Amino acid sequence: MKSQTTVQRKSEREVIVSRTINAPPRLVFEAWTNPDLFKRWWVPKSFPVSLLSCEMDVRIGGKYRLVFDSAPQPMEFFGRYLEVTPFSRLVWTNDEGGEEAAAITTVTFAERDGKTLLTMRDRHPSKEALDASGATDAMPESLDQLEDFVVSLLH
Repeated sequence: MKSQTTVQRKSEREVIVSRTINAPPRLVFEAWTNPDLFKRWWVPKSFPVSLLSCEMDVRIGGKYRLVFDSAPQPMEFFGRYLEVTPFSRLVWTNDEGGEEAAAITTVTFAERDGKTLLTMRDRHPSKEALDASGATDAMPESLDQLEDFVVSLLH
């Protein structure tokens, strides 16, 4: 049985998304950090875009770049990893708006009776940046897809 995704605005600059995933943290972390696995669940199926490329150098100081096929031109998201604690925590920047406008995303993967309590915290530089970001609009659907994907790997 799937869990629900909760989305809470914690302040003018911060939003938290959480969900219990029916798979162990090691597997959920791997699906989040391995580009070949990440590409299989990240883009919501209801969105009219696809992920053209996914580059991830998941280490402190490493960079990532996601390129989507979006009209009239491809859309890119990129940044760098600030913290990488295998199977429990990732922190990265979202630099596409420029370094002064960069949001910081923290994702934790906590073990709960063989499942993963996933918590994603986006902290934006201003209320206006959070309002404009649409940062969590797609997350419930993406996390549904993540859960379906990792559960399929268990069988």
